[in-house]
Amino acid sequence: MAYRTMQGREIDLEKLMRQHELTPAIGNMKVNARGDELGQNGKIVRTREEVVAEYYEDNPNARQHFSPPKQTNNQPKKTKWGLNES
Repeated sequence: MAYRTMQGREIDLEKLMRQHELTPAIGNMKVNARGDELGQNGKIVRTREEVVAEYYEDNPNARQHFSPPKQTNNQPKKTKWGLNES
């Protein structure tokens, strides 16, 4: 998806992310921009998929999928100024 800057230039953020996903991130976490854990000399030790899978194995109560609460028609709708009675 291309975005237009205030100066009129177009920037494709998805293309930028794909180009730099293997670049080491700045900081002390030792990961690349994609989220893979890095070892010595920037070698990938664990992929982000392995990290996420291990997290959900260790935390069974963590929600993997979010489902928004269902709204029924008999509840008053909330507006910017409060509850709407209609």
